[in-house]
Amino acid sequence: MTSAEVGDALRRREPVVALESTIIAHGLPRPRNLLVARELEAVVRKAGAVPATVAVIDGVPRVGLTEGEVERVATDPDMRKLGFRDLAPAMAAGVSGATTVSGTAFLAARAGIRVFGTGGLGGVHRGWTDVQDESADLALLARTRITVVCAGVKSILDVPATLQRLETLGVGVLGFGTDRFPGFYLTDSGEPVDWTVRDAREVAAVMRGQDTLGGHDSALIVANPVPPEHELDRALHDRVLAEALAAVEREGVTGQAITPYLLAYLTEHTQGASLEANLAAVRGNVALAGDIAVAWSQQR
Repeated sequence: MTSAEVGDALRRREPVVALESTIIAHGLPRPRNLLVARELEAVVRKAGAVPATVAVIDGVPRVGLTEGEVERVATDPDMRKLGFRDLAPAMAAGVSGATTVSGTAFLAARAGIRVFGTGGLGGVHRGWTDVQDESADLALLARTRITVVCAGVKSILDVPATLQRLETLGVGVLGFGTDRFPGFYLTDSGEPVDWTVRDAREVAAVMRGQDTLGGHDSALIVANPVPPEHELDRALHDRVLAEALAAVEREGVTGQAITPYLLAYLTEHTQGASLEANLAAVRGNVALAGDIAVAWSQQR
């Protein structure tokens, strides 16, 4: 179900940007999470687009939240974390939850939204040959026609393996103003990208090319590096990440608990610097998503 504002904008073919809600419910400390949620919606509006924050409220998927619903996502301690596979059970149970990248991309695309701004994607986990742990984001994006603006994949993951997996799945990757794939907290993961675009109109042209070609409905990833002045100090990042990975082994953390553990470890042991780099990346991605949505609307 879309909000009245989002539904009206889509009918008029006006620019709309999808925003995930997991960062609000599970990614930031309270009460800062609510302030950031409002800030990101304001960033989209400043670009000339309509924000569509996505969540499930009392079993009803919502594409575009009211102010009260945003506040509920930010403050309700029982808010679940919902990927694509969790949406149907959540609807049947009538529960509320914040949507991850996979859940948000699916619901946004079903509503007719073409552009989605987020922080970093999930991907292939380190040690995949032993545990075969891969984010559901990748498979969902391989069958969903949506443009995702992100700062790469989380650096706690296996970045080269994730890029290889995206290639195998047929998901296009564009570097925005760079020929290097960003590393979430870092401007450069050390991996190259094959295609570079310089402005939002070029991204919209690639989106138009996707539609002209047809084929399977795969996503387009626009990899937008965190500004160099806001990236995490590389030496600090590498040291703390190595310590975090060692702590995972030592404490026997497994499965879905690994990612939140590592992210929390980085935040704590960088004295919050990783969180600030994360927020700088999200702000930049959401602003760029707004520009792309406007360019896409104009081309249509």
